[in-house]
Amino acid sequence: MPSDEAAEQKRKEAASSLLRDMETTAARMRALIVAMPPHDLLGYIYAQRVMKAMSEQDITAKEREAAGRDDVITENQFLLEYVHAVLASDPAPEKVDFDEAKCAELFELGRELQQQAMFYAMATSADTKDGAFGPDTADIEYRAKSTWVLLRGNRYQVLEGEFYRYVLAPHDDVLKEVYGVGAEDIAIGFQAMTDATRSGHADAIMEMMNQFEAVQIFARAEDKPLEEVMEAWAADNAEQAKAAGLAIDDMFRGGVANVSRHTNLPSVLLADLAYQRGEEKEFFAPGDHAGTPYRTLPARKKPLIQLGSDYYAVDPCFTRDAGYRALLFNLLQRKPDYKAAFNERQKMMSEAAFADILNAQLPGAKVLQEVYYKDPASKQWSENDTLILIEDVLFLVEAKAGAAATIASPALDFGRHAQSVQDLVIKAYKQCERFFNYLNSADEVPLYHLVDGKYVECARVLRADYRVMVPIGLTVESFSPFSTFCKELPQVEPLLGKHAFVSLSIDDLFVLKRLLPTPGEFAHYMEVRQAVAGLRGAHLFDEVDHLGAYLKKNRFDQDLADQLKDGKANLVVWDGMSYDVDRSFEGENWEVKPFPAQAFPDDVLKVLRALNATRAPGWLLAESYIRDLGGEGRNDLASMLVDLRKSLNQHPARYFLYGSDKPFFIWLQSSGDKIDWQRVHDKASAAAFLTPTADTTGIMVEATAGGTYKTAYTFEVTRPSSRTDDNAHIFDDVERMKERAKANAQSPVAQAPKMPRVGREPRRNDPCPCQSGLRYKKCHGR
Repeated sequence: MPSDEAAEQKRKEAASSLLRDMETTAARMRALIVAMPPHDLLGYIYAQRVMKAMSEQDITAKEREAAGRDDVITENQFLLEYVHAVLASDPAPEKVDFDEAKCAELFELGRELQQQAMFYAMATSADTKDGAFGPDTADIEYRAKSTWVLLRGNRYQVLEGEFYRYVLAPHDDVLKEVYGVGAEDIAIGFQAMTDATRSGHADAIMEMMNQFEAVQIFARAEDKPLEEVMEAWAADNAEQAKAAGLAIDDMFRGGVANVSRHTNLPSVLLADLAYQRGEEKEFFAPGDHAGTPYRTLPARKKPLIQLGSDYYAVDPCFTRDAGYRALLFNLLQRKPDYKAAFNERQKMMSEAAFADILNAQLPGAKVLQEVYYKDPASKQWSENDTLILIEDVLFLVEAKAGAAATIASPALDFGRHAQSVQDLVIKAYKQCERFFNYLNSADEVPLYHLVDGKYVECARVLRADYRVMVPIGLTVESFSPFSTFCKELPQVEPLLGKHAFVSLSIDDLFVLKRLLPTPGEFAHYMEVRQAVAGLRGAHLFDEVDHLGAYLKKNRFDQDLADQLKDGKANLVVWDGMSYDVDRSFEGENWEVKPFPAQAFPDDVLKVLRALNATRAPGWLLAESYIRDLGGEGRNDLASMLVDLRKSLNQHPARYFLYGSDKPFFIWLQSSGDKIDWQRVHDKASAAAFLTPTADTTGIMVEATAGGTYKTAYTFEVTRPSSRTDDNAHIFDDVERMKERAKANAQSPVAQAPKMPRVGREPRRNDPCPCQSGLRYKKCHGR
């Protein structure tokens, strides 16, 4: 047998063996879980979660970061999914007893099953030679399977209510009709549900301490031992005694998961989201993968379980994904005639979401929804969801309002998962592609709205006006990891050869709006994010990893490109980049603590703020230039600004040229003094001759010597093509500037000119950014 065939046969045998092992392990876990009282078992597992969290408090941030997604999946989280599955699949036995030794075995089996499942993902993906993702299909199939076992996306529990409030708002009236509560109350309920599991143990401990202190005070007043007054205290303080009992239930009997008690959601709604004991028939049914993580966990269909008269969120991590889908599914089951109106409202919500949620990041933007145009290729009218025009940045958003991913296991049908990508990503991509081709069909193109059956022109778009154009596919729910891997699809190429397609979710927008609060920050992030979207073989797990990489490294697209360049690697995977972002949503005071942000020297930050406050034409371009600078470049720029700004009491204006790849000419004007625009333009034109490119941007900054930056805005810099009598003084000035630069370079005591830094170091054979005319390796690179 050829070696390749032998290796393939060996992998198949290994996969079969792992499958049998998984089924055996799962069956033993089932037997242990069903034989124990569910409340005591839940209490034990949740207590282990708390103890694990407390034990990690002394671990350093560096150690936690090195561990990657330490808070996304733990062994007891995986176990909770199985507890839910068994409770949903098996009726309650008549007699059960809690056994801590069996719990210890259960934890060990959970670790073992999880490990077996990961090995199975490797073994069953390795033989995939080609598919929907081309040569990368095997890697993406493995990631889909491993993510299925661990968790589908990165979640911040403190944002549950915000998500539900937004996505349920279109159905508020029907929710009230069917369930008696609207979007706001349901959102509050889901937030309370997650808060109970997030901080319920801490609240219960605090309640117990308060009640214990009250009993001690009572005992001292009665001058009796504590144990003698307990019964009397409870009789006199019935409400406090009841609160203490509930706190004990939260701490030791899984009460933190009791959503009947911790929320005000009506029973009829909770029942629609819950399994009764023994209701689920498919998970442990005979056949391949019986009871393994590669069947669809019941929690993915209904996140709650009914125990007695109460409902429990056994697994807190599926309340968002499964809860949202289950709620809408049951809403339509109860009111089937709402289907058409439901679809229309979902469509309107998803199409408006980008501009709505990111309203602060898009001030003054022109937002056009449901725009039509006649496709030059097909000669048919075509439609796009949302076009957003802000300054020189264009966002085209194609929204998909349906569920982000099938709940069928990728191990059982990876093709169905790939089809989800086709339905959500490729359709949005193709619609964006058609629109970009239309933009490219003429210098200026008209756009239309459909009004009473007639196409009415609503705007004209000049492609040359837009420095950045980002096509975006937007889903309601998280679509990780496919959203970040969609660039590996053979069909997905940068539009018009340079505008890469970006896939986002509404989940992502709620995070982006907090950590990128200004228009300049958001626009620059989307520039960098789009650059990464155009890099095949550069993999980050989800949008939060991209955001974390941006906050840490700024132009991380250049780092990734360097790692992929010249065949050094054909696959680069960055993991754990979301660490700082994840930490910022922890703790009671997460809303008032500062979010992680890129560091800027004070004077550079003041210029950025002045640009944002002024928002004159070209402001996002200027912000992009400045934000492109690396740490040293930002410090150099700040040093120049401070040195010249301090002299504004002696000089009405100062100026300097900065940058190499993207040079800009900064004119620092004393605030309140009249600007001599002729002199400004002449000096800028002369300085432009010292740059290697004809594209130089002027930035006018009006400031005081004391450090107040009043306004900042861009102006056009032109470089004359030939000398005339009218511009001779500019060419003379160019020569004087060159002589000064030459003298400074030759002076034995002169400092070498500071080298502007951009997002990455120049390569050895690049021209040195200090404009000495030497290669970098011969100049500042020595």
